[in-house]
Amino acid sequence: MTRSLTVAGGRFAPGHLGELTQVLPFELADAVLEETRSVQRRLRDLPSRVGVYLVLAMCLFPEVGYRLVWQKLITGLIDLDVARPSTKALRDLRRRVGATPLQRLFEVLAGTLAQPSTRGVRFGPFRTVSFDGCSSIKIPDSSRNTDRFGPQSRGGYPMLELMTLVETGTRALIGAVFGPTRESETDYARRLLHHLRPDMLVLWDKGFDANAFLAAVAGTGAQFPGRIRANRRTPVLVRLADGSYLSVLGSVPVRIVEAQIVVTRKDGTSFTGSYRLATTLTDARRYPAGALAALYHQRWEHESTYYALRRTLLRGRVLRSADPAGVEQELWAQLALYQTLRTVMVEAAESRPGTDPDRCAPGL
Repeated sequence: MTRSLTVAGGRFAPGHLGELTQVLPFELADAVLEETRSVQRRLRDLPSRVGVYLVLAMCLFPEVGYRLVWQKLITGLIDLDVARPSTKALRDLRRRVGATPLQRLFEVLAGTLAQPSTRGVRFGPFRTVSFDGCSSIKIPDSSRNTDRFGPQSRGGYPMLELMTLVETGTRALIGAVFGPTRESETDYARRLLHHLRPDMLVLWDKGFDANAFLAAVAGTGAQFPGRIRANRRTPVLVRLADGSYLSVLGSVPVRIVEAQIVVTRKDGTSFTGSYRLATTLTDARRYPAGALAALYHQRWEHESTYYALRRTLLRGRVLRSADPAGVEQELWAQLALYQTLRTVMVEAAESRPGTDPDRCAPGL
């Protein structure tokens, strides 16, 4: 069996990522560079396109240095006279490309991946999505990073706050923002509300329980079941047959579902907790309380997304960049790479009808 691989010509060939180049073709890299006005002004041994793939490859191989990452990019180009840059030259290439093209690359790749027939991605007519934040991505402890993102955490490294909107059934990233941990989760999530559509059902944990945020989500036309705080007072307006009741949170009419959650450990012991969900799906006959309580489990797919970013891609390592511009470039590249991998996985799942995409790869 033979297979051909198309690469860029001549000395400018470095910059392919094997099978992933089907999702990240040269034309896409060139387009985002052109759109962000980041194309090199003169022809170089290391043009900007190569810089885009270098940064992505750095995220694929976080355990090795610049020169070894470069070697992985040119492994299949034995017969071509390609550049042999120094570590400094590769650092300079990163700096010249900057963060904006990688951010734009992520924005192009981001979005829902499920097809109408994809299993496990809908609740009735709605596509299930979720908001969640992650504040455990470590960055180098430099003065510039702490000035931008905040001081060291208990683990000895500064952290940044990453907020994403995820399609729970495929774990695809629909949108992402990040910045200092001193800002609240709802402040970050508000910057992603423009991604919501009326055919979406939004899940979130109790950290998003705020009247203004609930009203903002409802204002997009999307529906939600979200967990509310234990001390939240919810007036009982009408009791319904399934045990739920109609109420109001701020200006938003909702239905409250109370559920007892039992978790059984491997050793046979168990513990019980109480959840209260507020939902805009007020029709108890069409959307029974038990079905909504079971659906809320899908929110934990978001945790698997962050596990993939922190443990599978980063392998628990600290980001490389000692300055905020480099941190931003690196994290946008991580997000773009993650979305590329999920795209390939979802396509693989859909090649076997009836396969749920969340079965693809532990941690991813």
